[in-house]
Amino acid sequence: MSRCPWGDSTPDYVEYHDTEWGVELHGTDALYERMSLEAFQSGLSWITILRKRPAFRAAFCDFDPKLVAEFGPADVERLMADAGIVRNRLKIEAAIHNARTIAEQDVDLDALLWSFAPADHVRPATIADVPAITNESKAMAKELKRRGFKFLGPTTCYALMQATGMVDDHIATCFRAS
Repeated sequence: MSRCPWGDSTPDYVEYHDTEWGVELHGTDALYERMSLEAFQSGLSWITILRKRPAFRAAFCDFDPKLVAEFGPADVERLMADAGIVRNRLKIEAAIHNARTIAEQDVDLDALLWSFAPADHVRPATIADVPAITNESKAMAKELKRRGFKFLGPTTCYALMQATGMVDDHIATCFRAS
């Protein structure tokens, strides 16, 4: 079975590649989780985040933004002491801030994020053809920043778009290429 090269490197990646990555994902809680995890991944390997995902879910109330928005300084300290997650204060504070920001929006998070999905997307022939950023991810990052979100630049936004099926970057020879 032919996969994207990264999706064949570890059993964790095989499972993630084959069942989640590139699959359309909707819903505020689910998209807030992916948004948060992609921000935590910044500067790290995705496998680190993937393996810590159960601990992240426990630490962040299954990424229910209404619950995370209520976190205070004691929660930040609790999270900083949690070896099961990435203990980066800026990223933790951004996840909490972004949960609060979701409630302030005049548009549903799902509708907002999906409004940047390109109408047309060219399937990459090889892994070398997969971009790190696109005009759509730049526009998404700019709009999220304008709306007060933190830690979501164009590269992180593009990774979010790939992970949630807004774009399908399974390479041409991958069995998941649709």
